[in-house]
Amino acid sequence: MAGGAIVNTAGGKDYPGKLTLFVFFTCVVAATGGLIFGYDIGISGGVTAMDPFLKKFFPEVYRKKQAAQTNQYCQYDNQLLQTFTSSLYLAALVASFFAATVTRVMGRKWSMFGGGLTFLIGAALNGAAKNVAMLIIGRILLGIGVGFANQSVPVYLSEMAPARLRGMLNIGFQLMITIGILAAELINYGTNKIKAGYGWRVSLALAAVPAGIITLGSLFLPDTPNSLLDRGTDDIGEEYADLVAASDEARKVEHPWRNIIKRRYRAQLTMAIMIPFFQQLTGINVIMFYAPVLFQTLGFKGDASLMSSVITGLVNVFATVVSIFTVDRLGRRALFLQGGAQMIVCQVVVGTLIAVKFGTSGIGDIPKGYAAVVVLFICIYVAGFAWSWGPLGWLVPSEIFPLEIRPAGQSINVSVNMFFTFCIAQAFLTMLCHFKFGLFYFFGGWVVIMTIFIALFLPETKNVPIEEMVLVWKSHWFWKKFIADEDVHVGGNHLQMAAGNGKGADA
Repeated sequence: MAGGAIVNTAGGKDYPGKLTLFVFFTCVVAATGGLIFGYDIGISGGVTAMDPFLKKFFPEVYRKKQAAQTNQYCQYDNQLLQTFTSSLYLAALVASFFAATVTRVMGRKWSMFGGGLTFLIGAALNGAAKNVAMLIIGRILLGIGVGFANQSVPVYLSEMAPARLRGMLNIGFQLMITIGILAAELINYGTNKIKAGYGWRVSLALAAVPAGIITLGSLFLPDTPNSLLDRGTDDIGEEYADLVAASDEARKVEHPWRNIIKRRYRAQLTMAIMIPFFQQLTGINVIMFYAPVLFQTLGFKGDASLMSSVITGLVNVFATVVSIFTVDRLGRRALFLQGGAQMIVCQVVVGTLIAVKFGTSGIGDIPKGYAAVVVLFICIYVAGFAWSWGPLGWLVPSEIFPLEIRPAGQSINVSVNMFFTFCIAQAFLTMLCHFKFGLFYFFGGWVVIMTIFIALFLPETKNVPIEEMVLVWKSHWFWKKFIADEDVHVGGNHLQMAAGNGKGADA
């Protein structure tokens, strides 16, 4: 790799390749943007398993749930119920495109602020909901908040972190997502015990807490050096030549959306589409969105289903911590490949265990010991995801784009992620009803495909400064043919990509 280690600066101070308290603090505060996403993922599944909530908004599902000898696979199959969950992700998809412009023009921190504020309003609406319309409108506002936060936070973290610690600090975002999920599951477990039947309101309204944290926290954050330079700010102290060069090239690009489809960016664009696409087809949302619903379907009753989802939430947090301490040592590829293999085995085992007890009729019961084995393998599966596709699905796309197209690239990453999250959320309960235990085999097959994709097409990006990332693609066996030599400029200790039109690989 050409050049020395590139480090980020903020507040007019240089941070030569080491983690300072200032950088650590800003990354922790920014990472709290993940709390709102995680809290929502965890809270929605628990709320939809609460009888008072179903009675008020989805009485048809409640009646089906109470019926004797109901097909376990189909008791929650209801399009309106699925729309309650999925509407957030459709809103996040649309919002991410607007967030790209805000992130580029106003900076990363103000995009985070806007996301947190919108999420706060959505939480208030959901907690006070009187009908399904209020629920859906609240969910749409939550989705706008998620779209802005998911667009800006990973980029902020990748730009603030020193190259050798970028993986660790960026995964702080995923850690906050898992903490948000766990907090939501614990809250659901507690509010489900409220005998007056308003526990679901408390669960939904408490989304205001993580929203408040990122909204207030973002006000105290500095913007990243890349963002300040990109917007023409010179008063940031002495910057490194590579940052200045990258910024100069970025300023020449008036249409990042048009630029991103050029041949020289084919590798980055492919990863920004395929990684979030594959992340949602790991099947993790089967567990996280509908964990209590899924466990009830598997024969767990009441509090037992909520407690089982709390257990998976704990595993999720601890496994993400493992990723934080290994990603910059073992590398991205090693975690992707190991996690993928682990998930494939678990999905086959869980699918088989369910098939043995429920068959295709969906009628049966699971003894406690048998249920414990199911939970064990689900936990092993969650651990595999939490130290591979979970954090890396956000880390890798956020670190591979050059500055001139970075907001547009991250917007594509978020929008693809949200689109397929929406699809899975909208279709999962119906798929479970029709695919039955085969649903686990279905997702297992996709994990096989995505693991092969990573093995063939993703180069290792650990410890590579984001301004020098083009060298990684230029040396890859497949992607090098898309990047002409004249598109790569290495001089002294800096690297820049050509931003001219109609040159080299774009010709």
